Amino acid sequence: MLTVSNITVEFSTRVLLDDISFLLNAKDKVALVGKNGAGKSTLLKIIAGIEQPTSGQIVKAKNVCVGYLPQHLMQTDGRTVREEAELAFVRIHEQQRLVEQLTNEISEREDYENADYLSLIDRLTHESEILQMMGGADYMSDLEKTLLGLGFLRSDFDRQTSELSGGWRMRIELAKILLSKPDVILLDEPTNHLDIESIQWLEQFLITSPSAVILVSHDRAFINNVTNRTIEISLGQIYDYRANYDKYLVLRQERREQQRRAYENQQKMIEDTEEFIERFRYKASKSVQVQSRIKQLEKLDRLEIDLEDTSKLNLKFPPAPRSGSIPVEIENLTKSYGDKLILDQIGLIINRGEKVAFVGKNGEGKSTLVKCIMNEVEYDGKMKIGHNVQIGYFAQNQASLLDGELSVFETIDRVAVGDIRLKIRDILGAFMFGGEASEKKVKVLSGGERSRLAMIKLLLEPVNLLILDEPTNHLDLQSKEVLKNAIKAFDGTVVVVSHDREFLDGLVDKVYEFSNHKVREHIGGIYDFLQKKQISSLSELERNNGLRNQTGVEKKEPQNSFSKISYEERKERSRQIKKVERSVADVENQIEQIESQIADIEQLFQSAEQSTDENLFRQYEQLKQSLEQKMSEWEVLSAQLDDIKNGTE
Repeated sequence: MLTVSNITVEFSTRVLLDDISFLLNAKDKVALVGKNGAGKSTLLKIIAGIEQPTSGQIVKAKNVCVGYLPQHLMQTDGRTVREEAELAFVRIHEQQRLVEQLTNEISEREDYENADYLSLIDRLTHESEILQMMGGADYMSDLEKTLLGLGFLRSDFDRQTSELSGGWRMRIELAKILLSKPDVILLDEPTNHLDIESIQWLEQFLITSPSAVILVSHDRAFINNVTNRTIEISLGQIYDYRANYDKYLVLRQERREQQRRAYENQQKMIEDTEEFIERFRYKASKSVQVQSRIKQLEKLDRLEIDLEDTSKLNLKFPPAPRSGSIPVEIENLTKSYGDKLILDQIGLIINRGEKVAFVGKNGEGKSTLVKCIMNEVEYDGKMKIGHNVQIGYFAQNQASLLDGELSVFETIDRVAVGDIRLKIRDILGAFMFGGEASEKKVKVLSGGERSRLAMIKLLLEPVNLLILDEPTNHLDLQSKEVLKNAIKAFDGTVVVVSHDREFLDGLVDKVYEFSNHKVREHIGGIYDFLQKKQISSLSELERNNGLRNQTGVEKKEPQNSFSKISYEERKERSRQIKKVERSVADVENQIEQIESQIADIEQLFQSAEQSTDENLFRQYEQLKQSLEQKMSEWEVLSAQLDDIKNGTE
């Protein structure tokens, strides 16, 4: 489908990508990984045709279409959300115009027996079939489903894009890419501006999409669920693994160990050779051997290894000062912005030492409640902050409060106290400010870099209540792990607003769900909460099946009644229903068989002999992956069946 052929990228004297090649096949779902600055985004831009390599080329099969979502984008205003999303259907609109043109030509002809007329009929039939295959009849339905899946409300469809934040504009751009149905989808950090429900929707879309996918993401759960192949960029080279991210980590460790041994062996050989040269350099009887060894070293292809800091950086918050037993108590709190109600008569209690998550769709009031706690906005109701509560607060605007004239190192040096000052450079390195980057002025940093710096500063302040609003958006996997471990070891109280499931997993013990102006408490971790939501999703689907009008009353979309459609249409729908029902039944049978096989192997694992059988474990992992795929297939088919049945009511 697409070949990356001998791509080299050089910046001044630095080689970013060095003669790399790989083949992208249809339905490949690839995670592109590597350190920040390794060249991941550059490679995506080259594949998308936005940037040109120093040498090499991208070879695409005929008619292959590529869709690209960058980390940052500029978008023109002047259109509504719906109109902007409709730009994805340029090819459909062109095909519609061609079909209309042919139809008009035929309607003006009367020479029905003429060969040209018959040829025109054949062409109209052919072009109409192409339009149907492109989804010409259903594209508006696809547009609405995609926008709703990405978190928009129907009331947002006619809003001007100029009213939306950068995150919501990014969602429109993502919708356009998905709706254009490209053969290859390139995504650079697509989850940064999505809530948990939208990320899960995007996951299912990509898993079931026939398109090949290459994505860069620091959301570990997302890339594990979506990808089946991992390509690592390291020191300008690539390493291709036919495995998802978790399996890749295991295989990479094995490769690094092999690299390390080969490197050490080569270094020993070089050391011995240089010692021989120095020892016999001035002995005439050894001159031939010395010259031979010198040439040997000159021709030697010296190995490199991608050095990583294997010493575990155990960053800890300063000890939390003792606070009252209830740091935050809220009763009957209501908050509106003008006529728009955000929170309605909510109440909750956060106890000392708890680590809780605020989750829910964007716009449901998570950040608003945080601002109420911080006393940044006015509200109705009661808010009690406990005795001796000292709050450390991280929000997106926190980065704008940094002193632009200070360097990165000076910013942290001014807040660090005690022994932690000896580790400032280690801390900066863990958050991607190693080496010369620590001497940069704050005013020249990007928005993401400033956010990371503000996070480091917060880590060093003595507080007993941490409130973190989307803290991981600009952190890579290593930095997130450092932050997560620090929070887990923190002996104070923590509130995290986040959509990052992997970050929240094992970190929080209570989840507050924000929905429909209310806040609901869920005891347990983030995956306990998600499992409960999946169990109750059918009833939620029923409740949300209608459309809300402006007064909040549910109403159904206008549909043609069953009595008004033709006999042939009813017959065709009935045939489609039976076909999909058979497919659902087949998949359900396959799921039962796989679950039975998994249960049998789990029984074998009880035996001490079988528990270490690698082949059995490999078979078990393959069955688990097959089960996930079949469950996804079942969900898609069930949704398809519901859509067809709803069309007959």
